[in-house]
This record gives sequence, structure tokens and C-alpha cells, in this order.
Amino acid sequence: MNSRAAGAHAVHVRTKGSGGYPVLVSRGLRHAMPELLAEYAPAHRYAVITDSNVARLHGEALLGVLAGGGARAELFTFPAGEEHKIRRSWSRLSDELLAAGFGRDGCVVALGGGVTGDLGGFVAATLLRGIPVVQVPTSLVAMVDASVGGKTGVDTRAGKNLIGAFHPPRVVVADPGYLNTLPAAERAQGLAEAVKHGAILDEGYFEEVARSAAGVLAGDGAAMEAVVRRSVELKARVVSEDEREGGLRQLLNFGHTLGHALEAESGYTLPHGSAVSLGMILEARAGERIGRTTAGTADRLSETLASCSLPTALPPGTDAAAVLARTPADKKTRAGSPSYVLLDRIGRADGTGGWTHALPDEVVLAVLDEAR
Repeated sequence: MNSRAAGAHAVHVRTKGSGGYPVLVSRGLRHAMPELLAEYAPAHRYAVITDSNVARLHGEALLGVLAGGGARAELFTFPAGEEHKIRRSWSRLSDELLAAGFGRDGCVVALGGGVTGDLGGFVAATLLRGIPVVQVPTSLVAMVDASVGGKTGVDTRAGKNLIGAFHPPRVVVADPGYLNTLPAAERAQGLAEAVKHGAILDEGYFEEVARSAAGVLAGDGAAMEAVVRRSVELKARVVSEDEREGGLRQLLNFGHTLGHALEAESGYTLPHGSAVSLGMILEARAGERIGRTTAGTADRLSETLASCSLPTALPPGTDAAAVLARTPADKKTRAGSPSYVLLDRIGRADGTGGWTHALPDEVVLAVLDEAR
């Protein structure tokens, strides 16, 4: 194995079908891609799927590295943006791979942020009833969260990620060096998911993210790599126990019921991390209102998220009733009613009677009104 890969921080994710896959975290791993693909996902050809922005920054460079290592690879792109994570993009990319002659001996390499991971993974999950995929995240959101766990899918008018499949990757290759090309505002989006991991699972990590936020935003390599490593460890622990979100994995949706509703109501102009930031605060305040969440928890969340340069108040003009009306479209909805992950306190979710809970509409409306 390439010396860069040999020194990578490796976290194993267990799966029932394939036995699992490693998540490798280390700066410089992109240069070891030929060796990593040969070890974990040997294939006749590789389809590198990426968006138009990442293609310009990293696509051709990766093709060059793969060609230099003797791997056959072609680039397939789609327009950047959450609004393009739709069935039309999936259909077009699938048709392009088929027209190019990709067969079951092929492999998809999803190079990019969470949108690319979801869309590229869904192409791999459905092409010829499933071909291998390798996740190569290039955003902090994708490294700490989206690339780990095997979820793939696309959005519809009814809501986010409502059509998709569980399709575990053969390997996740997280090179924090990719994060150097991101503006601070994009790194902040990833910090929202890191804060979430601490809030639901590890109070010490929650405090560590607050302390390291300035370094991450400034592009400090060691700070970014430390956050990626710990978040991957925490998420891997959860998804290894509950691969298909039948129980414990529901915790990872903290902040996402209202976060996804806010995203959709904004027409996806509100970035995912910002939406989750607001969703966590709102859901913590709702938990406090009904006596499930320790008083002051939402304020601690708000302070930490503010230190990460994330929003803590709703955008001007937000229609609380319209946001509430979108919550039943969340994929956690049961019997037509949305469900929410609530905290007991920072570092521990409320698991009383299950990991998700119903909230009265009037409570949700009240916290939305207060946050405007």
C-alpha cells in the first residue's frame, strides 16, 4: 500500500451484507487513489461522478492521478447545487454511463460534497441493479457526515431524500487537503454536523468543536483533520449498530426535521448546515418546552453554533406556519405525523420510549415564532 494510505486514520463501519468498509482519513490520500481503488474496489473502469464546481477544481487532477496509476477512468458531471439532486440528474447520469458501456465490472467514484455522494451513490445503487461505489468527499459536511453510512438518494418536490437506497461504499477516502479550497463559509456548514454529533453523543466532543471552530474556519489543517476523525468515529459507531435506521441511527436526524423543512421553504437557498443549525436550536427549545430537555441546552447550542459562524435566528420573513406544514414530508414521518429527535442534555439524546418523538403543532409554532 502507498505510504500515505498506510499512515491513514482508519475507522471500520460494519454492515450486514458485505461485512463493512473502512473510512480512511489523512491529508494526501488523493495521491494514493490508484492503490486504494486496486485494494478496495478493483474494477475494469471507473466512472468519476462530480458536480461542475468540483470537476473544475479536482476532477481532471484525479483523472490524472488514476491514469498515472494505470486505472481507466472517465469523468461524468452534473450542475452544482442541491436543486440538481433530482431524478432528472440521476436519469441522465445513468444513461451516460450505459451509453459509455459501463458494466457490472465498473465502479462509481463519487467525488464531491453531500449532493454528489447522494446522487453518485444512487446511480451506483441502481445501475445494472447495483455496482460498487467509492466515496471521495471534498466538503467538510460530506467528510464528517454524508459520506459515512451508505445512504444514497435524490430529492423530490415532496421533500429531501425521499427516493433512494442504502448502498454502502467499498471505501470512503477522506483527504482533508481538499478542504483547503473551500471558503470559510463552506467549512462552517460542516461544523453544524460536527456540533450535532457532540450534542447527541459526546459532550466532550461538543466542547472540543467549540474550541477548534476558529481553527477550522481559518483552514488549519490539524484542526480540520481532528474534527473529521472524531465525527467519523462517532457516526461509524452509530451506523454500525443500526445500518438501516431502524433505531439508534435515528439520532443522527437531530435538527433535521425542522432543518429540512426550513431548507425546502427557502427553495434550497438556505444551505444545509445553516438549516440544521437552526433546526437543532428549535428542536432543543421545543424539548425544553415540554420538559424533556434540560433547561439551558438550547442556549448552549446557540452559543456554540454562533462560534462556528452559523445562524441562530430564522431568516427574515420566515413563515412559521409554512415551515410547520412541510414537516410531514420528512422521511421520519409515521402515520402522517412528523417525529423529532430530542436531547436529554448536551451529549445525550432522549431515548425514552424510542429515539424519535411527536411534538404538538402549537409547540413547534411557538418556537418558530420566537426564533424570528
